[in-house]
Amino acid sequence: MKRRTFLTQIAAGSAATMVAAPAIAQSQPTVKWRMATSWPKSLDTIYGSAVAMCQRIGELTEGKFEVMPFAGGEIVGATQVFDATKNKTVECSHTLTSFFTGKNPAYAFDGGIAFGTNARQQNAWYYYGGGKALIQELFGKENMVSFPCGNTGVQMGGWYRKEIKTLEDLQGLKMRIAGLGGRILSKLGAVPQQIAPGDIYPSLERGTIDAAEWIGPYDDEKLGFNKVAKYYYTPGWWEGSAQITTLTNKEAWDALPPGFKAAFETAATEQNLMMLANYDTKNPEALRRLLAAGVELRAFPQPVMEAVYKATLDTFAELAASNPDFKKIYEPWKTFLNESNAWMRVADFRLDSFRFSAPKWP
Repeated sequence: MKRRTFLTQIAAGSAATMVAAPAIAQSQPTVKWRMATSWPKSLDTIYGSAVAMCQRIGELTEGKFEVMPFAGGEIVGATQVFDATKNKTVECSHTLTSFFTGKNPAYAFDGGIAFGTNARQQNAWYYYGGGKALIQELFGKENMVSFPCGNTGVQMGGWYRKEIKTLEDLQGLKMRIAGLGGRILSKLGAVPQQIAPGDIYPSLERGTIDAAEWIGPYDDEKLGFNKVAKYYYTPGWWEGSAQITTLTNKEAWDALPPGFKAAFETAATEQNLMMLANYDTKNPEALRRLLAAGVELRAFPQPVMEAVYKATLDTFAELAASNPDFKKIYEPWKTFLNESNAWMRVADFRLDSFRFSAPKWP
């Protein structure tokens, strides 16, 4: 009898659970958010990643949490998404926070920093190396909560209307460049310009600027930079990792049910993996097409690389001395990077150096 009673109780409990589950789902509120992005719709990689993230949030919440993405300029301009999120003009945004280092240079640690982490190291630092707490504290001061939601990987060194053969070629060079890279280049005589993605091509075409960096072959080809600049340089030393971030208004975030928060963060984390995989698949093919179309690929000369590295260290020392937020992150970040680099020299560097110089697989 006891066994029969026990099984009856289990069956009753299971039935109650089956009844309760739909009731719980039905009791969840319907929430609608707007996501302002910094990207044109033509970029199926980076804007497409924002779309995929929003779709995934809807799937995970059975349509109860709807996040609608908007291209740069549809609600606010591409470089205005930070303030729009902070002020709750929109509930969230999808951007590269390095765009906003004019507000606070410490944001570069979230987006991408010159001669800093690669994409793997950035994830390691953020998720397990103490970076998450520092970055959340930083954006918390601006009434926002942030989540990594993509990475372009190491970027190219940009498009130039003339060759860069010596340091003297940087003198007076008007270059569209985001983040602290422009501040570093200005130490060597260049004139950095902050220009939204959609305005880069016409600026190059008209000669308003002499050079521009964006991301890499696939997106650069879509934006047509090869039609207005002949020389394509490597590497993009200012962003060995360009992490894309979704910023959320803290008030809006705090009002979400726990399940919706989990869905949002899960979707962001998925895209942090998938965006990089997408770029790593599409960039090789795009580079081949660009070279076949007559683009001339160049590497920055060694003296130029050495000069910008020194200028980078000088710039960061100045920022650490003048900006408490920068200093607070910079000190532990340096320790992490030095230790990570030491490991990667032992492991990845040795193998990759051999693989990349070895003959092609037959």
